[in-house]
Amino acid sequence: MRFTENFERAKKEALISLEIALRRGEVDEDIIPLLKKINEKPNYFTTSSCSGRISIMEMPDFGDKVNAKWLGKWHREVSLDEVLEAIRKHREGQLWLLVRSPILHVGARTLEDGIKLLNLGVSCGFKYSNIKSISDRKLIVEIRSTERLDALLGENGEILVSDDYMRKLVEIANAQVRRFKRKLKRFEERIEEL
Repeated sequence: MRFTENFERAKKEALISLEIALRRGEVDEDIIPLLKKINEKPNYFTTSSCSGRISIMEMPDFGDKVNAKWLGKWHREVSLDEVLEAIRKHREGQLWLLVRSPILHVGARTLEDGIKLLNLGVSCGFKYSNIKSISDRKLIVEIRSTERLDALLGENGEILVSDDYMRKLVEIANAQVRRFKRKLKRFEERIEEL
């Protein structure tokens, strides 16, 4: 398969991109050790990642990421006060609290390598992991989990939820963060199995 022939070039390009992103501070700090471990493996390289996050986002319509604005974004647990502060910035469109699980895109040298990585991810709790794409250039495995929350909080400057409801949402969001951070740690600890 051609992606196997192109692996070394694709890995070199990905590592250069990662180095640039690291220098710019564009990589979630808590996932950097895992990225380094993966990239040290001869048969793998990372192309993109997110360590998971809680965010407050304002968007004209749900799903319109192009015109969306982050009002708050955290790759960790948050306090109710932090979330309320972000919510107060809401002016127009829809206001959402979003939780997204970690996601890693990893290039693999061979299909067998990709399957090993995929199986490791699933065994660590990343149940939505899959082979994202196979092309002449590369084979990409997506490591992804199930944690997700989408909650409409307001619209056109008006908050639609009570403080008690916000408190509960923050509790749930933080519980999801704790859960997926444990999965990430387990995945990092087991990456040597590859």
